[in-house]
Amino acid sequence: MEYALELRGLRKNYHHFTLDNVSLSLPKGCIMGFIGENGAGKSTTIKAMVGLISKDGGEIRLLGQDPTLDRSVMEQVGLVLDSGFFPPEMNAKQLGVSMARIYQRWDPEEFRRFLERFQIAWEKKIKEYSRGMVMKLSLAVALSHGAKLLLLDEATSGLDPIVRDDILDILYDFIQDEEHSVFLSSHITADLEKIADYIAFIHRGKLLMVGEKDDLLSSYGLLHCTRDQLEELAPDTVAGYRTSEFGVTALVKRYRMPGDYPVENASLDDILLYCVKGKKLASQEGF
Repeated sequence: MEYALELRGLRKNYHHFTLDNVSLSLPKGCIMGFIGENGAGKSTTIKAMVGLISKDGGEIRLLGQDPTLDRSVMEQVGLVLDSGFFPPEMNAKQLGVSMARIYQRWDPEEFRRFLERFQIAWEKKIKEYSRGMVMKLSLAVALSHGAKLLLLDEATSGLDPIVRDDILDILYDFIQDEEHSVFLSSHITADLEKIADYIAFIHRGKLLMVGEKDDLLSSYGLLHCTRDQLEELAPDTVAGYRTSEFGVTALVKRYRMPGDYPVENASLDDILLYCVKGKKLASQEGF
């Protein structure tokens, strides 16, 4: 299998935070959703991938190349950052001229088509854009220079549902060429449930889960039960639970559950919520 993206033991140390031995692989022609709460390490991971911050250990491969040793691979990488990175005094027309100097395969007509599709005014200064407009402009740039790999950090954040759906359609069309791949960090897990082939779940700088989305969703479920029923389960069956006046709801591993317990389907939101904020059984160490 060929991979568009490979991380092996990626580390980055800050005073109050550590990106701790992150390892994952994204096959070509696929979309990987990267989920986790704010501050979990999503943006740090993406910035380390493209060399915007230095790594303290591990290996990075983008399209088979180490971007810290061969920057030419970035010609084939489209990048959208949560914070945006364009000069605020520029307008879209000036930005297109600048991008033509940076990318050898810059396609001005493709850029214009995306600006029209996203309803972005040519002459309006970037500093006057809303957050959503900045995201759409960043995506237009990322898709206009022949990229084979898109690295998107919260690219659908701040956008209304109609535009978000349009962007998901664009990403789905993009990967129909099996040489194209997408790594999409997002807190809007419903978007990832629609289009992602793989999910990577990071929490406090550590990867908790990486795998095929359908396998992940089929492996976990929600159990509504009493506290006594919960205590009867093996500790490694329960990823996390929450209590209310109506009883207990637990995120459980389906393949470890006894057959007589009714288990409901869990969403990516449920998995994220119960793993991060759910309580653990007293005898449980990790999950």
